[in-house]
Amino acid sequence: MGTIVNHRDFRPKPSTTSSVSQPPSSPSTSSSSSTSRTDTVVGTHEFKINGYSLAKGMGVGKFVASDTFAVGGYAWAVYFYPDGKSGEDNAAYVSLFVALASEGTDVRALFELTLLDQSGKDNHKVHSHFNRMMDAGPYTLKYRGSMWGYKRFFKRSLLETSDYLKDDCLIIHCCVGVVKTQTEGPKIYSIAVPPPDIGQHFGKLLESGKNADVTFEVEGEIFSAHKLVLAARSPVFRAQLFGPMKDQNSQCIKVEEMTAPVFKVLLHFMYWDALPDMQELFGGNFKWAFTLMAQHLLAAADRYALERLRLLCEVKLCEDVAINTVATTLALADQHHCFQLKDVCLKFIALPENLRAVMQTDGFVYLKESCPSVLSELLQYVARIGEHSVKVRAYHNEFYLDNSDVNGRRVKPRLY
Repeated sequence: MGTIVNHRDFRPKPSTTSSVSQPPSSPSTSSSSSTSRTDTVVGTHEFKINGYSLAKGMGVGKFVASDTFAVGGYAWAVYFYPDGKSGEDNAAYVSLFVALASEGTDVRALFELTLLDQSGKDNHKVHSHFNRMMDAGPYTLKYRGSMWGYKRFFKRSLLETSDYLKDDCLIIHCCVGVVKTQTEGPKIYSIAVPPPDIGQHFGKLLESGKNADVTFEVEGEIFSAHKLVLAARSPVFRAQLFGPMKDQNSQCIKVEEMTAPVFKVLLHFMYWDALPDMQELFGGNFKWAFTLMAQHLLAAADRYALERLRLLCEVKLCEDVAINTVATTLALADQHHCFQLKDVCLKFIALPENLRAVMQTDGFVYLKESCPSVLSELLQYVARIGEHSVKVRAYHNEFYLDNSDVNGRRVKPRLY
């Protein structure tokens, strides 16, 4: 039986012995790159030599050395020779050097030695290697003890009658620039490192209450916590829970002068290292409520020495200064030494369009009673506003910003 063959199958196939030339295949190529980066790590040191006249005469080759200082991963020291480093000058010059004071091989560096003019004319005597680095390049120190400097740094007779010597004291400024070279190539890996999550682990520990070993009672509400966590976060809690004056009943501690919501947020921060979602916590009025919470948290943070929380509250209160809360915030800023927040509040109250309204608030009454000294500071801020701002009358010791006269009677604030 015959086989049916499709004519397409009879197309000639290429032969390995064919003389028809084929285009050459492109050679495979690879490329790479790297970058050599050379930087200078610069550090300075000031060396004071008191009692120059007593150091003079100690002998040729004898020196007064500075304390060691670190620059670029190496230790350095300044050496001052009152009678010179070598005998060939017969003690006619003082010598000044900077030396490598730690182990190192072929350390490349730039130097500058300055003898400061103490007359205030800034006519300093400067010997700088930095200015010549394009010509000579960095200086190489071969080993520990290698030095760079000048045998004839200054003629001694001229030094002793100059402005560089004052009250028998010389001041030397040393600048060292260590040259660092590193080669960087392309990374052959791509590893995504997640952000720190230790706060989440501690936060979940708080939420679970597992292995809690201390409780706090605040306004009748009980909060469980872990002594070691609290002690690690707050020196106040550390003293309260583990110090020699620790509470006798350290299993259940009653917290006075703090509301339960504030203590709850305080604990949240101590475990999570972050504040909770205030909008979720307070709902629609969260902005006003958050300001109130920030005021209470500021006091709580200061009470338990939580500096980061205190600064977070200070930033929040600076951002949300308002008529009805600024006086109370000012009082808190004064009591808890928040100087930038205090300045923001004083400037806000002193504005003509704000002063009258702030003085009518309950917070202003609290401010006068709790921080009367702040009122005099407020007067100074008001005075700076100028002639076109609200004027506050002070006449015969009557301080109307205080809403009272010299006899302590309540009067209306006189604004005009």
